[in-house]
Amino acid sequence: MNLSYFLSGVCVLLSSCLFAQDVQLAKAYRTDIPISDYYVSEKYDGIRAIWTGDRLVTKNGHPIHAPSWFIKDLPKIWLDGELWGGRNKYQFVASTVLDNTPDDSSWRQIKYMIFDAPDYIHPFSMRWRVYDALAKSLNSDHIQAVQQQDIKSQDALYILLEEITNMDGEGLILHKKSALFASGRTGNLLKFKKFNDAEAVVVSIQPGKGKFKGMMGALVVKMPSGLRFKIGTGFSNLQRMNPPKVGEKVTYKYFGFTSKGLPRFASFLRVRPQE
Repeated sequence: MNLSYFLSGVCVLLSSCLFAQDVQLAKAYRTDIPISDYYVSEKYDGIRAIWTGDRLVTKNGHPIHAPSWFIKDLPKIWLDGELWGGRNKYQFVASTVLDNTPDDSSWRQIKYMIFDAPDYIHPFSMRWRVYDALAKSLNSDHIQAVQQQDIKSQDALYILLEEITNMDGEGLILHKKSALFASGRTGNLLKFKKFNDAEAVVVSIQPGKGKFKGMMGALVVKMPSGLRFKIGTGFSNLQRMNPPKVGEKVTYKYFGFTSKGLPRFASFLRVRPQE
């Protein structure tokens, strides 16, 4: 493939592609999908970052105030990726990346993990070769290409998930090889983790009892459906003394649903900052 020719075509499409801040979102993995139709990569737990060709923004279109050295080598094309500081470093990355005043020393611990060079005319099997070649051509430590793997069986997929999870990774992403880019949540992009996670809004805070007296006992949260439930586990003592505020969005993990449609064994993961 001629990389320069491909990139010139993407540049022509760039202005129309990004008019509505298009972002592709993942659905949950299903066991009935044909594994061979998908590439598989690690799911990096960071802040989603879209490079528009001249600026870095969150998935919701808010500006990311990266240092000039961090973005100076990025080309005039549309890129999608994750700002990542390593496994179990989400809170550090969020506080650094979403700060309006960039801290240079903190940003030097962050990488831009590119996982797509979106357009509306090429399948992902071609787009990933493009972003991989692009990242290699930049020869930059902080701009990296997410590597895609061919997995031949469901057993191999579960083995890879176990390996990544044992290294404190979040999970896997499956990207359909033949898929054209499609904005919104699509089955062309699947996430696969040992547990499910979701977001809910804090509506009230319940006081603790016993060993948690004087601290938070549980959060009452509201799902997008309007259903409410309690999250009472997963908090450190420091978080119980300084709980999330009413109106904030939190991420929780769970294991399926009850007969009433509520998350089963819901446990707090983190406050989700506005992106």
